[in-house]
Amino acid sequence: MTWIEKRPDLRCDAAKTRENPYSGRMHQLLGYFHLLWTGVVGLLPWSHGEGVVRAPLVRFPQAGLVPIRTLRPRHRAAVLAHLCELSPTDRYMRFGYAAQDVLIERYVESLDFDRDQVFGIFNRRLRLIGMAHLAYAQAPQVDRCAEFGVSVLPSYRGKGLGAKLFARAQLHAQNDGISLLFIHALSENSAMLKIARKAGATVQRFGSESDAYVQLPSATLQSHMNEAVGEQIADTDYCLKVQAQQFWGILAGIQEVRQQIRKSQGETSS
Repeated sequence: MTWIEKRPDLRCDAAKTRENPYSGRMHQLLGYFHLLWTGVVGLLPWSHGEGVVRAPLVRFPQAGLVPIRTLRPRHRAAVLAHLCELSPTDRYMRFGYAAQDVLIERYVESLDFDRDQVFGIFNRRLRLIGMAHLAYAQAPQVDRCAEFGVSVLPSYRGKGLGAKLFARAQLHAQNDGISLLFIHALSENSAMLKIARKAGATVQRFGSESDAYVQLPSATLQSHMNEAVGEQIADTDYCLKVQAQQFWGILAGIQEVRQQIRKSQGETSS
């Protein structure tokens, strides 16, 4: 039973009065394509000192569109590695309790990628640095409700990734006929509650815990197009990162062979 199903007082047939917040996203896509083109140089590996090939430093643009990929069952290992990187405090904020590794493993194993939606942000080394879980309620009386949970690695916070993951989940929920999107968080989790308030959520505090909910508008042709284009961009971005990583591996192997040849030639001449 999800948290939503434990709240029979909540109704999921509320009037949809919020405006669509994604009306300007198509304009952002043009800027992202420019970012991809100008970032090609950043994907190329370079030799540093002793012929060692290293990947370029990852930096997120302050006002760019971050590609968010829909995760599948094959990404379970990446999800597990991401959550296990969280500190005990971060795990407490994310799950509401001090989740040990064994509990996180059970949670990841129980993820239903067909029923729910899981979104992720990968860096150029294909490390999952942020993920969101959009859990759908199963009880008939709340079948148009979904619950949102998110986590971002400490070194990537302060870049708005949590808000972008929420916007991605919100768009998908809207297109999937969800009318109310819920967040259940600890009252001390100010970052999560800030994301909810910025999205127009109503926040109710109950002692150490808080509930937030957002009324979603009906899906439109534009919202479906926004999600389809965003998903295509995320897939393309991921493929570029995979190819770049493979390229780095090939060059690293070539560099190693060259070093061995030079070393053997030096020993022969001496």
